[in-house]
Amino acid sequence: MARPPVAKLMDYGKFKYESAQKAREARRNQALTVIKEMRLRLKIDPHDYETKKGHVVRFLKQGDKVKITVMFRGREQSRPEMGYRLLQRLAGDVSDLGVVESNPKQDGRNMVMVIAPHKGAATAQGRRNAKSDAAAAEAEAAAQEQEQAPSA
Repeated sequence: MARPPVAKLMDYGKFKYESAQKAREARRNQALTVIKEMRLRLKIDPHDYETKKGHVVRFLKQGDKVKITVMFRGREQSRPEMGYRLLQRLAGDVSDLGVVESNPKQDGRNMVMVIAPHKGAATAQGRRNAKSDAAAAEAEAAAQEQEQAPSA
């Protein structure tokens, strides 16, 4: 609101380029959320439960959210509390890796719950893996360099 009005002359092409660079940088730093799904049945065998739990643990360690679905069939639909107990048991088993984001709720013939990884845990794990991978690659490169060096 200055008197007289102040105007700034600028290169519009340069302005567009810089704003595109800022947008690209913002996209690069943006975290991508992936939701994996694990489907269970109400009458699941203990070994099958352990296998499915292992998959959920792997997904959470990768930093992905997990949507767990318990499917009901026939007379099982009259016992939603059993599905609730199964989901609570699974949530308790993986509580050290993730937290329940949405509590179990009935959705037609299915009961659904979402578990999200703890904040920072997956990224720290990913950074540790990246550091160990980098160290392994560096050691391998040094070993190859030694092999190729002529022995004197």
